[in-house]
Amino acid sequence: MAIRDKMRENAAHVLQPGENVQAVFGAQTTSQYFILLSYWIILFTNAYRVVVVTDRRVLVCRSGRLRVTPVNEVLRELPRSTRIGPPSGLWWRCETLGERLYVHKRFHKDVNAADGVAAG
Repeated sequence: MAIRDKMRENAAHVLQPGENVQAVFGAQTTSQYFILLSYWIILFTNAYRVVVVTDRRVLVCRSGRLRVTPVNEVLRELPRSTRIGPPSGLWWRCETLGERLYVHKRFHKDVNAADGVAAG
């Protein structure tokens, strides 16, 4: 199963009845560039987040420390009109979701898709 499909499936329990997921992507709370200093910084300080963008709202969910796919609880709920991007670079630093998150390039198309649907 693809990573996006697994995150979407795991987020089903936080959705309201009739709510449709438009985009989902993973993020983390610590920059991966800290690995240049020490692997232990990443190991002890990093936590993963799953951002679920629906037709009604944007949810930032806690995922855990070791895997990005579980969706444990909703940390923050933002209005659907929130513009998330535009992303750039290998690890894009996002500060529009209530905390500093780092989004890998593989999820940039999901961020752009979420912002495109919001604009349309």
